[in-house]
Amino acid sequence: MKTPDDINVKLDSWYEFLRQIPQTIHQLNLRWWTDEKGRDIRANPYCFSNKLALIHSEISECLEGDRKNLYDTHLPQFPMRDVELADALIRILDLAEAYNIDIAQVMIEKLKYNRHREDHTAAHRATENGKKY
Repeated sequence: MKTPDDINVKLDSWYEFLRQIPQTIHQLNLRWWTDEKGRDIRANPYCFSNKLALIHSEISECLEGDRKNLYDTHLPQFPMRDVELADALIRILDLAEAYNIDIAQVMIEKLKYNRHREDHTAAHRATENGKKY
């Protein structure tokens, strides 16, 4: 059985790999970051919020696909929920990279933190005010 320290070392070793994913996604999607005149849209104070709204729409489409058991119209070999979940992840990682958020490091630290959270235990969830889901 792996110890918490073993798992933390493994998580730390993922950093370089995880760091490449948002960098690559952002390079593939640079066209999303300029307006029709080629200007960087991040100058718009609402840009971040607008991108968050697009992430939200992907999650809503994922829910709708799951609720109705639909297959995607562009990638019909996949359930719509799978494609929309991938879309949301792509948008999240692209947004993080566009705003210089080291999402790989934040994810690793958050995974480490969550492993020891009292409110994530079955015993705590069973309490009157525990998280039920």
